[in-house]
Order: sequence, then structure tokens, then C-alpha cells
Amino acid sequence: MNILQPPGWPKPKGYSNGIVAKGPLVFVAGQVGWNAQEKFETSDLTGQARQALKNIVAILAEAGAGPEHICRMDWFLADVKEYNASLKELGAAYREVIGKHYPVMTAVQVGGFVETGAKVEIEVTAVLPE
Repeated sequence: MNILQPPGWPKPKGYSNGIVAKGPLVFVAGQVGWNAQEKFETSDLTGQARQALKNIVAILAEAGAGPEHICRMDWFLADVKEYNASLKELGAAYREVIGKHYPVMTAVQVGGFVETGAKVEIEVTAVLPE
């Protein structure tokens, strides 16, 4: 996996501008912040994001992948203002679960979620080494 960083561009904080990877692809469906029994243990954005990331890591493990194999991560948010106000806490939760691996990322606010009570849904694409 090679990180794409154009010359003269400032290094992004918490994500990468682009990645080149080759190998088997792993697609993880959007994960909300509920536990394995599909119950939300918190209504806190950071807590839900932490749980969603843990869910992603568990699914990746089923493919023999880990967080370091994630190439793309998309965040769908109920409230972008809450997200921006929680960046420090979200960053700590991210590093706790994913580590210091920063894939290509997108974050957008959406009109709602299928799962009542969800504040965030995160999906990823990973690439296993050949």
C-alpha cells in the first residue's frame, strides 16, 4: 500500500489524500455503533464511533485483515456540528481501535439512518496484501 502525497501539499491530519493498493478486496458494509446483539450501549457520538470501528475490526478479522489494510473509510454522520465539536475525542477513539493508520476518508452529514438511535455509520474498503 502506497500513500499518495503530491509534492508541496500540506500533509492531511487524520486521513490520506490517496492510496495505491493491490490485492484481494474486502468490503465492509456500513457499521453503526451498536454491539454484537444490535443494541446501542450509548447515545454518545464518540462511544458509537468507537463501537462501529470495533465492529469493523471484527469483520476485517474474518477475512484475515486488520486495520492496517483499510484503504478507504466513509463516515456518515447525523450531525456534522457534533462531529466537529468531538474531533479530539473521536481522534482518541480512532487511534485506540485503528491505531495510527490513516486511509482515504470522507465524512458527510446524512438525513437519517435506518437504525433508530444511530449517530454515525462507517463503511470501509480494505485490500489484503498479495
